[in-house]
Amino acid sequence: MNIAIVGASGAVGQELLRVLEQTEFPVDSLTLFGSERSAGREYTFRGKPYTVKKLTHDPELFRGIDIAFTSAGASTSRDYADTITAHGALMIDNSSAFRMDPDVPLVVPEVNGDDAFNTPRRIIGNPNCTTIQMVVALKPINDISPIRRVHVATYQAASGAGQAAMDELAMQYRQITAGEKPTVEKFSAQLAYNVIPHIDVFTDNGYTKEEMKMFNETRKIMHAPELSVSAMCVRVPVMRAHSEAIWVETERPVTVDEAREAFSRAQGVVLMDDPANKIYPMPLDLAHHDPVYVGRLRADLANPNGLTFWTVSDQIRKGAALNAVQIALHILRNKNR
Repeated sequence: MNIAIVGASGAVGQELLRVLEQTEFPVDSLTLFGSERSAGREYTFRGKPYTVKKLTHDPELFRGIDIAFTSAGASTSRDYADTITAHGALMIDNSSAFRMDPDVPLVVPEVNGDDAFNTPRRIIGNPNCTTIQMVVALKPINDISPIRRVHVATYQAASGAGQAAMDELAMQYRQITAGEKPTVEKFSAQLAYNVIPHIDVFTDNGYTKEEMKMFNETRKIMHAPELSVSAMCVRVPVMRAHSEAIWVETERPVTVDEAREAFSRAQGVVLMDDPANKIYPMPLDLAHHDPVYVGRLRADLANPNGLTFWTVSDQIRKGAALNAVQIALHILRNKNR
């Protein structure tokens, strides 16, 4: 396959390079694109150096490209989509630009992988990181009994705001230790020694755009327009890997044993649930890992048809780069059926 990465110098772009290498993705040629600031940087992939090219509106840049992974922000994706797809390249987009467009599938391979074969615009949306993590965990329960309602509280690492945000968190701790005033640029408040119940901008209904992404994207991915989803998204002073506390209500009661069995068999899920021995998912342990880890599974005391559980997953891998590559792999493995 002839592959391009747009936004190659960013945190997700760099993770895409690692994931493509680690998954032994069939790459015949690789082209890296970036902004004027990134152009000229050199990265190594499978032992060979590659230089980042400046992204322009010249569609000839993408002639012969089979798949373009784009992770340079929504405005760049919107501005360059026609350029990228002009000669038939499939654009797998990690931004929010097209996620809710009716003619763009929004795909998590473990949940709705076959939606990736309906691409009238040659664009596939990679969902928001928090949504990806949650729907992978919802799928095994939904297969037992359809889910009617979801409540979720997220505990989102600095990585969700990019490499500069991760650097700022580390810098804040150094500054506080040195008795200096911490720098606050990437977050709405100091994150070190704090939690911030504010991710993305607020909308008219009092929810943030991040919370509304979980509402809208979950419905689209799960083909469940009536599904109720209510989210509270919180930034926490963790470097990498998001956590989520999830409450679900199903049409019929699902026992803990049924759920445990379903999680243990589910694609992309690892059950880590032995609280008596202090075994449960934690972001410190699970950064740089691929699966969605599930623990603290129990009946919901407030709802006879409810379950509650805890999930952890690496935001940059499964929440972004890995999911994008898995979409491409799903297409390649099933294209001839």
